[in-house]
Amino acid sequence: MKEIRAADPGLDILIVNDASWDATLSIAKELGVKVANLPVNLGIGGAVQTGFKIAKRMGYDIVVQIDGDGQHDPRFIEEVVGPVASGKVDISIGSRYLQSGDFQPVRVRHLGIRFFSWLTSKLISQQISDCSSGFRALNRRAYGFFAESYPVDFPDAEALVVASRAGLTIAETPVKFRERNSGNSSLRSWRMLYYPFKETFSILMLMTKEQRQAS
Repeated sequence: MKEIRAADPGLDILIVNDASWDATLSIAKELGVKVANLPVNLGIGGAVQTGFKIAKRMGYDIVVQIDGDGQHDPRFIEEVVGPVASGKVDISIGSRYLQSGDFQPVRVRHLGIRFFSWLTSKLISQQISDCSSGFRALNRRAYGFFAESYPVDFPDAEALVVASRAGLTIAETPVKFRERNSGNSSLRSWRMLYYPFKETFSILMLMTKEQRQAS
C-alpha cells in the first residue's frame, strides 16, 4: 500500500479482504485505505469481482488490479495503465515474460503458465505470454462487464477468453515481477495437480457456450 501511494499519491486504493485472519484489516485501517471486508471466503474470482462491483458503483474510468503478495511492482502502474488510458485497448496485462529480470516462477508453475498462455493464445487468436498475471488495468467497459460475471475458481486465463469473446480488446505490457513477500499461493499440494485439468476443462467448456457481449 505504501509503495502504491509512493508510485502515485493520487490513486484511490481499495483492499478486498477475503475473510483473511491476518493483519490486513488493521494495517489498512492504520493507513486510511478503503477496505471491502468480506464475511466469508469467496476465493480469487469472488474477491476480484467484488472490487469491480465497487469500482462500478464509484464510477471510475480505469481500475488497476494488483495482487497483495508483493510480486507486482507498483512502479509499473503507469506502464500498465498506458494502453488503456490512451484508448488503445480495454484491458492491459503486465507480463513478466516481456521484460528482462531475475524473477522466474518455480518450474512447475512456469510450465503451467506457458501451457495456459499457449492455450489462451490459440483460443482468442492473439499472442498472450502471461495469462496468469493478475497485474491488470481495465477501462469502464471491461470492469463493468466483469462486475456482472467473472470466473470463480482460477480466473486469470478464463477471464481473458471470456473478455475476448465478449468483444473486449487486450494487450500486454512489459513489467518486472518480484519474489512473493507475503501470503501463500492458492496452488498448493493437491491443487497443483487438480488445477491443470480443471482449468483446461473450464476453458474448453467456455467455447461451447454463447457469450454475451460487453456493452
